[in-house]
Amino acid sequence: MRQIILDTETTGLDPAMGHRIIEVAAVEVINRKITDRHFQRYVNPEREIDEGAKKVHGITELFLSDKPKFRDVLEDFLSFISGAELIIHNAPFDLSFLNQELQFCKRENIDSYINGVLDSLVMARELHPGKRNSLDALCDRYKIDNSKRSLHGALLDSRLLAECYLAMTRGQESLLISEVDNTAETDLSNAIERKPNLFVKRAERDELALHERYLEDLSGEIKENCLWLKKNK
Repeated sequence: MRQIILDTETTGLDPAMGHRIIEVAAVEVINRKITDRHFQRYVNPEREIDEGAKKVHGITELFLSDKPKFRDVLEDFLSFISGAELIIHNAPFDLSFLNQELQFCKRENIDSYINGVLDSLVMARELHPGKRNSLDALCDRYKIDNSKRSLHGALLDSRLLAECYLAMTRGQESLLISEVDNTAETDLSNAIERKPNLFVKRAERDELALHERYLEDLSGEIKENCLWLKKNK
């Protein structure tokens, strides 16, 4: 099973107000293992960044001035996430920005390219009702080192979220055993194929007669026909 842990950084909070993506990142997870493959791009939003957003991620207009536009990285991005399940913390936020960028590029919504979306924030709230379930709170709860997270960053946050998600779903490994490990079944099949040819020695006529006499004597002792004697008849 291929999953993509995804995060974005933006110029503000609302795409309806013209805010845009400035960073998109994704980390690959296959069969519950984080691989060494990831995607990360900074993009020029062609607009100013809200001061409140800068305090969260520290990204400035000057830093982004020579970066590509989202449309320039779109194909690489779609190729990386294609066919996977997306895992996003507070998914409606990121999806609204991604779908806006796709609309600007005259492309279909992101649902057309992926195999569903799992909102890890919703999952965390179900597992820990009434508690804080921000990414930092989850890292503290599951003992995941987030000491390098002085500011938000899409790639770092994706990696941290991947570890948090695996920690939150740790009991699900057994569900994947049949998909990723059929060693026991293979070993059993091999053992059956390797079984030795056994020599079968048939009973002689006098041995069968003795056995028949034994069953008759047994029937006399229990005052009822022996089950095996009935079966033989």
